[in-house]
Amino acid sequence: MKVILRENVPNVGKIGDILTVADGFGRNYLLPRGLAMLANERNVHELEHNKRVVASRLAKARAGAKSVAEAMSNVKLSVTRHAGEDGRLFGSVTTREVADLLAEQGYSVDRRDIVMPDNIKAVGEYAVTVKLHSDVAAKLTLTVIAEAE
Repeated sequence: MKVILRENVPNVGKIGDILTVADGFGRNYLLPRGLAMLANERNVHELEHNKRVVASRLAKARAGAKSVAEAMSNVKLSVTRHAGEDGRLFGSVTTREVADLLAEQGYSVDRRDIVMPDNIKAVGEYAVTVKLHSDVAAKLTLTVIAEAE
């Protein structure tokens, strides 16, 4: 029996796979639970069409993310914080604060998409990466400046 999987099935296959399975397995397990559908000509054409639509959407999203990354890579961020004599901050600079700085620049970014080396606890320049898409990331420079007394 040929089936198209609708969901990931452990030790069987992933969504969209066209498989040949035993008649009993397909009839008694996959089809009643909605994990698969019969691989007739209509369903196969529909699956191929859906794959093309999803691929075009992903390509558009990737292109949009690349253009945003190019624009964002020119952004310089700076934070002024109260620091001790040795350059250690009283507190730290977190991803939430970086997201707020980017929002002030006009970029809406979720704080979970910002990658930086732990929380920043000293004065200096730091490399910050912003994940815009699964394949696209923007690299920024964050400068932490000690507050003048």
